[in-house]
Amino acid sequence: MNMIVHPAVESSLIAAPVPVTIAHGDGIGPEIMAACLDILTAAGARLAPETVEIGEAVYRRGITAGIEPSAWESLRRTRVFLKAPITTPQGGGFKSLNVTVRKTLGLFANVRPCTAFAPMVATRHPAMDLVIIRENEEDLYAGIEHRQTDEVYQCLKLVSRPGCERIIRYAFDYARAHGRRKVTCMTKDNIMKLTDGLFHRVFDEIGAEYPDLEQEHMIIDIGAARLADSPERFDVIVTLNLYGDIISDIAAEVAGSVGLGGSANIGLQGAMFEAIHGSAPDIAGRDIANPSGLLQAAVQMLVHIGQGTVAERIQNAWLTTLEDGIHTADLYRDGLSHRRVGTRGFAEAVIDRLGRTPTRLTPARLAGQAPRVILEQPHRREPADKKFAGIDIFVEHRGTVDALAAEVQAMAAGPLTLTLITNRGVKVWPEGLPETFCTDHWRCRFQPRPEQPVDSATAIALAGRLAQAGIEVIKTEHLYLFDGKPGFSLGQGQ
Repeated sequence: MNMIVHPAVESSLIAAPVPVTIAHGDGIGPEIMAACLDILTAAGARLAPETVEIGEAVYRRGITAGIEPSAWESLRRTRVFLKAPITTPQGGGFKSLNVTVRKTLGLFANVRPCTAFAPMVATRHPAMDLVIIRENEEDLYAGIEHRQTDEVYQCLKLVSRPGCERIIRYAFDYARAHGRRKVTCMTKDNIMKLTDGLFHRVFDEIGAEYPDLEQEHMIIDIGAARLADSPERFDVIVTLNLYGDIISDIAAEVAGSVGLGGSANIGLQGAMFEAIHGSAPDIAGRDIANPSGLLQAAVQMLVHIGQGTVAERIQNAWLTTLEDGIHTADLYRDGLSHRRVGTRGFAEAVIDRLGRTPTRLTPARLAGQAPRVILEQPHRREPADKKFAGIDIFVEHRGTVDALAAEVQAMAAGPLTLTLITNRGVKVWPEGLPETFCTDHWRCRFQPRPEQPVDSATAIALAGRLAQAGIEVIKTEHLYLFDGKPGFSLGQGQ
């Protein structure tokens, strides 16, 4: 493509370019990245790109993280990353590159705008305009998994108070900075009372500092249902990592297409911008992929680096292209679309419309915005008064619960006594029900006898006696009281 810089932006080119790390990715990645870079160049974006290789080719060289040290050096130098989709090879041993980059660089906030572009993009909800802010580092995406017995696998859900405080405050500050009216928190704290309960509690605490914003909490299942049915009722949604991943795709599809979604990953030390869709290797190299998702991410990037005027010019040209019915195959509809184009053709159409403003869709107003939320290191509280209160010893056992109880009770001489056995979280001893299905994975809870002092060394010694007696100990969890309150949950049915 022969590039012509739009005349209105020529004077802006004298400003110093901003270093940006670029990854062309896998599958359709190279095609849509080339299209986006052509648009950014034509619009006058002031960038100094550094290209790095990530993804499938790096995985195939035996680097299980999918990224080499030289790429890390570029990311740490530029602190801005525009990334096309990548392909993670099938099979075990390969870690998600997206999760690795987000967590390694501390990109704790994932920001996904979900806006309808009706009638140019088909949707049942033409008034939809919301933003999902997802915690990006914790929850089940910690990726700590184990196979513990022949039948049972485990994934640890980790949620921290600093992590909750940081993402929730970011969501409220984002809402204020962008003129939003309401923040909705979604959790499953009716079941996960400690982890999701913490997130909800912190939401209420921090929300009290923002009386100008409407606030609500929803259980994630009904929240997702209402998001799919009536997204107009939402404005800013803040939630934990896994829930946010799921509902942001739901919201993007409800708005019209996952293929149009871009996202920003924001942290204290940098930011990454990417399309929310995958690498689509089945259509790679055919010049039919829609570059809009990556372009929307690039627009977010331009605003982030202080080039809001260029971002506005690109966004309005993109909206005008949609209005004019110039559509890629995924959006093309008889009677609405005017011309079907490929990846390169779509980029050319956007470039041709630089300087124009849509008349039916709402024009973008990005110039002069300062949407960067002021990020601060999370506040660390004074430690609570922490007191040892027992131990959960997880064991592998193929027999009955009564046989297991008798066996472990015989080992529990001293200040600790067996108070509970659960199987997959359900109480099965004492007074369990015969209808409860049990696997080979059991939790034996030992707690101090009344007025008996106990410490962690005593509990560890007990676990050692069980192992010496031939009981397969697979994991232990210490139980604590924090300021006199249990830091552990009851068994279901207890």
